[in-house]
Amino acid sequence: MKKDHTEKSRAGRPRSEIIFYAAAALVALVGLAEATYLTVIFLSGETAVCGSSPDCFKVLGSSYAKIGGFPVSGLGALAYFTVFALAIFAAFNYSHARKFFSWTVFSMFAVTLWLLFVQAFRLHAFCKYCLFSAALVFLLTGLVVARPPSIQRNP
Repeated sequence: MKKDHTEKSRAGRPRSEIIFYAAAALVALVGLAEATYLTVIFLSGETAVCGSSPDCFKVLGSSYAKIGGFPVSGLGALAYFTVFALAIFAAFNYSHARKFFSWTVFSMFAVTLWLLFVQAFRLHAFCKYCLFSAALVFLLTGLVVARPPSIQRNP
C-alpha cells in the first residue's frame, strides 16, 4: 500500500490547496482595492493620481474606459470581488466554486488581453493602473494554469 505524504489540514484536505486559494484571494483583494480606487475616482469626477504621465489621463478618459456611462474599472472591481469570494469558497471545499473560479479568471484574462490591445494599438498610450491590473490578472491566470494536480480535481 502506497503512503500519501501530502500534508493535510484539519479538514483532511491538502494544505497546498488551501494555500493556493488563499494566495489567489490575496491577489484578487489587491486587484479589488485598485479597481475600487479607479471606480471611486471616476464616479466622483476626480482625476486619478498618475504622476506626470499624460498617457494615464488619455486611457482613463477615453471612451474605452466606460461602457454605457459605467466605468470599466467598476466591472473589474466586480470581477476581482467574484474571484476573491470564489477563492474563499473553494478554500472551504465548495466544489462548484473551483470551476467558477477558473472560468472567471480565464474571462478576466480574455478581457485584459482586449484592453491591452486597445491601449497599444488604438490609444497608443498605457495607464499604470491598467498595467498593474493586467499584471494581477496574468498572475491569477498563471496560478490557475500552474496549480498542482491535487488542486485541479473537481469532485
